[in-house]
Amino acid sequence: MQVLNHIKISYKNLLAVKLRSFLTILGIIIGVASVIVIFAVGQSAQELILDQVRGIGTNLIAVMPGASDENAPPAAVMGIVVTTLKYDDFLKIKKEIPEIETGGGYVLGTTTVKNNGTNLSMSFTGTTADYLQVEDTNISQGRFFNKEETNNLAKVAVLGKNSAKDLFGKQDPIGKKIKIHDYKFTVIGVLEDRASAIFGISNQNDTVFIPLLTAQKLILGINHLAFMRLKVNSLENIPLVKSAVATILRNQHNIDNPANDDFSVRDQASALTMIDNITNALRYFLLSVGIISLIVGGVGIMNVMLIAVNQRIREVGLRKAVGAKNTDILLQFLIESATISFIGGVIGIIFGIAVVFLVYLGINALGYNWQFLISLQSVIIAVSVSVLIGLIFGLYPARKASRISPMEALRYE
Repeated sequence: MQVLNHIKISYKNLLAVKLRSFLTILGIIIGVASVIVIFAVGQSAQELILDQVRGIGTNLIAVMPGASDENAPPAAVMGIVVTTLKYDDFLKIKKEIPEIETGGGYVLGTTTVKNNGTNLSMSFTGTTADYLQVEDTNISQGRFFNKEETNNLAKVAVLGKNSAKDLFGKQDPIGKKIKIHDYKFTVIGVLEDRASAIFGISNQNDTVFIPLLTAQKLILGINHLAFMRLKVNSLENIPLVKSAVATILRNQHNIDNPANDDFSVRDQASALTMIDNITNALRYFLLSVGIISLIVGGVGIMNVMLIAVNQRIREVGLRKAVGAKNTDILLQFLIESATISFIGGVIGIIFGIAVVFLVYLGINALGYNWQFLISLQSVIIAVSVSVLIGLIFGLYPARKASRISPMEALRYE
């Protein structure tokens, strides 16, 4: 009952200085909203990335150039160009490991694609004939290029849905010519619509696909692969295939000591674990930034409460004169600071959820499969931390108020 009286008094005191109370609460609102937004957006981004990796298939093995620790991303993922992985390596692996159903070699790039006076900067992927099977996707028009076209430097192209629309509008692109890097290519197919991707190879919808050797020799002037993907016939055989791939690549590259490996072999399970670890680390780092903004709001609460103590010295003296104890004064000021934090926390949660919902609408409008995720954990953390900060930063002003002498307070002008 006494606590309720303290809360009522706190509410009246807050209303008495509305502008000052609002500015103080605003710091907590921003801090709590930041925590909610960072946690929710981070979790949604993590799920989007993991879903895209899962969507490729759990029985895939990725081989990338450059060595790396098992729990860290390979150098190629960090944008470092490593040229140790070759097309001959890919052919050798496919030939000698019967547990591999199919596989694809990849190179990536960006170039200008021309069509009837239209010049567009587009991403392209050079890949092998089994791309459809490896990536578990389909053709909506025409066909994909075959093994002969891959090996013979054929100048044929398959367009993603958006690429076809950008280059040809409503026209049927099949059989028409486009110019890539001063070479004329014949469009032979259009891929089906696929959800936008932010991890792995370029977004299929916005990409031009050409035969691997054509991309290497004519467009990029290289002889190495960006990476390869291998589809294993069963999940149980993944460890066996990973070991066999590593053995073949060591033989191919004349490596005697595994510590000197110039490649990385990862399965989807380890890739998911790695991505989960990286995104969690980023999420909690950003969360700590949000909590710092809450601490800044707490400093504002302390400042306001110290001002309130100085302005209410006579009130404190009068209450002590009629029998209030030091603990009553301490509790009163602590409840006031906690009330400020709690109100700011509730408003911050509402504001944060609204921002997260707007982000959800905006990113889905761009074609990504973005989930609207509000974690109960983030709400509890945000409210708990905001109230705790109110108590911590209100403790010093409350103790200062509780130690005011009644005689000095009543004489205070």
